Amino acid sequence: MNIALIGYGNMGKTIEKIAKAAGHAIGAVAETPEELQQLSNASIDLAIEFTQPDAAFQNISFCLENGIPVISGTTGWTDRLGEIEELCRSKNGTFLFASNFSIGVNLFFELNKWLADKMADLSFDPSMKEVHHTEKKDSPSGTALTLAEEIISSHPALKGWINEESTDNKKLGIVSERIPNVPGTHTVSYSSLLERIDITHTAHDRSVFAEGVVKVGEWIHQKKGIYTMSDYINDH
Repeated sequence: MNIALIGYGNMGKTIEKIAKAAGHAIGAVAETPEELQQLSNASIDLAIEFTQPDAAFQNISFCLENGIPVISGTTGWTDRLGEIEELCRSKNGTFLFASNFSIGVNLFFELNKWLADKMADLSFDPSMKEVHHTEKKDSPSGTALTLAEEIISSHPALKGWINEESTDNKKLGIVSERIPNVPGTHTVSYSSLLERIDITHTAHDRSVFAEGVVKVGEWIHQKKGIYTMSDYINDH
């Protein structure tokens, strides 16, 4: 593949290293609107977008408008996800968004969905804790919010979440910690009066996320439509 990297922070640099090791080329790097415009004249098989919430919508829209398959891992902008999906359909484009590209995390999502459905009928109360490096700007993490959405949709008593330990049985508590130099840990707990179940995913190295991005890119770039990591997981 000839890949365009939109955003060239730590994640972009790690994706570049892993993509090249897998035999792919980095055909362009775009960090500014001017550099993004140049992609319309390049032969790009796939754009990988990791930027900031205030830039993601425009970046992804540009790719879809110009017929460039795009996957994005930027979180904090998905209140406009529906608009992007509508644009993708109208342009017969290719798009995938994920809050986390770790294969293990996405298996964790599938397990959490199953548990959330079971626990809602068995009087177990859910809670969550996530730990990330101090450079991470969003809190809770996008991964934590994905887990929370799965739990809330299965648990009729829950009406939302709160970013602290909850004393309200109508709110899912998400405790967020920021510690220097840690890749990331997410724990979902289900507790009753007599027992508790914890499921935990810990990333030992941030490169696991970039590796997942490249694998998903290889899978999606010749497809058409809107995909999720669940589609990828269930296709393997």
